[in-house]
Amino acid sequence: MKTVTVGKNDAGQRVDKFLQKTFRSLPTTVMYKEIRKKNIKLNGKRCEIATRLSEGDVLALYVKDEFLEESAPQYDFLTAGKRLSIVYEDDNLLLLNKEAGLLVHPDEQEYRDTLITRVQRYLYEKGEYRPEEENSFAPALVNRIDRNTCGIVMAAKNAEALRILNEQLKARRIHKFYLCVVSGRMPKSEDTLTAYLEKNEQQNRVYISDRAREGTRTIVTRYRVLEERGDASLLEIALLTGRTHQIRAHLSSIGHPLLGDGKYGTNRKNRAAGFGNRQALCSYKLTFAFKEPTGLLDYLDGRTFQIDDAWFLPIFYGK
Repeated sequence: MKTVTVGKNDAGQRVDKFLQKTFRSLPTTVMYKEIRKKNIKLNGKRCEIATRLSEGDVLALYVKDEFLEESAPQYDFLTAGKRLSIVYEDDNLLLLNKEAGLLVHPDEQEYRDTLITRVQRYLYEKGEYRPEEENSFAPALVNRIDRNTCGIVMAAKNAEALRILNEQLKARRIHKFYLCVVSGRMPKSEDTLTAYLEKNEQQNRVYISDRAREGTRTIVTRYRVLEERGDASLLEIALLTGRTHQIRAHLSSIGHPLLGDGKYGTNRKNRAAGFGNRQALCSYKLTFAFKEPTGLLDYLDGRTFQIDDAWFLPIFYGK
């Protein structure tokens, strides 16, 4: 028999989701069977799969030890890089200026050194993240941006902050603004563009069309021209929808690809303009605009955070 006490960061989860995260060697079918047989109890009583857990709850598992084996902790994040550019930090979250070229999450090519593993190492070494005391929670990123895009990424330090930020982001109460440099001069000083996007997973790219058809999703992109220099324009972008490669593909589709973007632009123009092979795109500003109380994060309502040192600005201004 094994018991586990629900901690603060595990509260609010369903029983089955919590058990799946806590005991990786416990097969799902076995878990459901043992719950039905009352061999997994909550606070000494029968529990249901969908029961929501509270801090301090105790789960008792009368299950074979082979399904409850716990391997010695090995923290891969400790091999991640240490460099982080912190825009803002408090007890609940971090706002980070992700550098261009750094992945936000591990993929097939890079597993250890990513933004999230750097965040976890940073908090572990500060003593704010103690994996051995957590059953299922780990600090997590709230939003993501492309590898070669720089700018603000939110990271939650606890489960309650993660839940609130995810809810507010989904409800579009966290407004994100981007800076980018595009080829050519825009037809209007500001405009709101609407089109339809289709994603090709195999090619890792998207295609834009003027008409809706099966498999497409609506995209809405608002731009404002901040400055023009030669045959290039510095724009501020507000995403009214958030699709894969939306800014890059949408602006390219109207004849104004981002400089430095080899996928949706032209390498010859990118090299000639001095932007190389990194798209001139930065998630530079974030505004919290909650319409109702959030509890833990109410103090963020109405606040704006901004970075002013996007790597491509000196190139645009010819400095």
